[in-house]
Amino acid sequence: MHDIRLIRDDPAAFDAAMGRRGLTGIADRILSLDEARRAAIHEAESAKARQNAASREAGAAKAAGDDAAFARLRAEVADSKTRMADREAQARDLDAQQSRLLLELPNVLAPDVPDGRDEADNIEVKRWGTPRDFDFAPQEHYQIPAVAADLDFATAARLSGSRFVVLRGTVARLHRALAQFMLDIHTTEHGMTEINAPVIVRDDAMYGTNQLPKFAEDSFRLTDGRWLIPTSEVTLTNTVRETVLDADALPLRMTAHSLCFRSEAGSAGKDTAGMLRQHQFEKVEMVAITRPEDSEDEQLRMLRCAETVLERLDLPYRTVKLCSGDTGFGARRTFDIEAWLPGQRTYREISSVSTTGDFQARRMNARFRSADDPRPRFVHTLNGSGLAVGRTLIAVLENGQQGDGSVVLPPALAPYLAGMTRIAA
Repeated sequence: MHDIRLIRDDPAAFDAAMGRRGLTGIADRILSLDEARRAAIHEAESAKARQNAASREAGAAKAAGDDAAFARLRAEVADSKTRMADREAQARDLDAQQSRLLLELPNVLAPDVPDGRDEADNIEVKRWGTPRDFDFAPQEHYQIPAVAADLDFATAARLSGSRFVVLRGTVARLHRALAQFMLDIHTTEHGMTEINAPVIVRDDAMYGTNQLPKFAEDSFRLTDGRWLIPTSEVTLTNTVRETVLDADALPLRMTAHSLCFRSEAGSAGKDTAGMLRQHQFEKVEMVAITRPEDSEDEQLRMLRCAETVLERLDLPYRTVKLCSGDTGFGARRTFDIEAWLPGQRTYREISSVSTTGDFQARRMNARFRSADDPRPRFVHTLNGSGLAVGRTLIAVLENGQQGDGSVVLPPALAPYLAGMTRIAA
């Protein structure tokens, strides 16, 4: 959500910011609605004032026995009342149009976000680990002999349709172990508070983290009007909705392991094999609520939290800064972490870490107050995957596959798997 006062003060700067997002002429549209809305409010207030004055004058005319003046003034009161109601309705309609437009506009990008059209223009900022040399042709996760039978897409399709999977046996246990491993690192080493929250939310929560109104088709809606969360960013961030926090309580750092649901609208034919892109998946999410002056450092801190998980698992990865054309709707800046997948012979996204500035806080009315400044200010919100559990499972299986069809597992997971270090073919 954008501050209308900033748009009024410098419409050219706002247009330039939206221009980086591929949008033009936005400030004029907003300010035209704003001008008409304020004019309607002014006319409604004027009509109300005249109604009150005419009512007093009518009372005086009646007391003086001036029936003609009394009748004329009574008619004027009725006319002013009608005009006031009309202008108030007009102002409400214009306000709704303006609010809708503001809700559908993306966040202003940070100055250091590189210009570009798509992922080809993203900038690599880090690379860790060396992809392993295989003496055989590495396979994709669903082809590896040791685990193929435990990735049951056929049963899932009978149960739920395409883009679902049933995990069995050792693979299901490994998936669970990865989530536990991530949570333990974030809670014991990274100072995050573990949260277990609902996966069903109301409209307000989806608006707060900018899934609505623009991305309604990307999420699943229940018959009662509520939504299945696309990520626990929605629930974790909205825990501070409509609150005024004490500055001394910031930053708030939260993590959650949850089911996530996405309709994957617009991804037909993309990543249809395997479990890379699913309607239902699990993720360990990270969310931070900070003071504005701390959010830049917090994003880099969260990025390291996510990278640490991959390093403990000895999974090669690269970190990229997203360009303007690839940065998500609500983000000011995003770093993607991409894990090396030998079966695809490429790096694939396994985490996105974004700062939204006060964009989400304005939508949620989430603020804080300092002891030295009693005026509430909007917090800054940040979110990131720490990590996507299913995609981490894919990376572990593909990087650990052996020529005999078995999979060697990262030593860091042994305590979570009763000492198991290999899945036999």
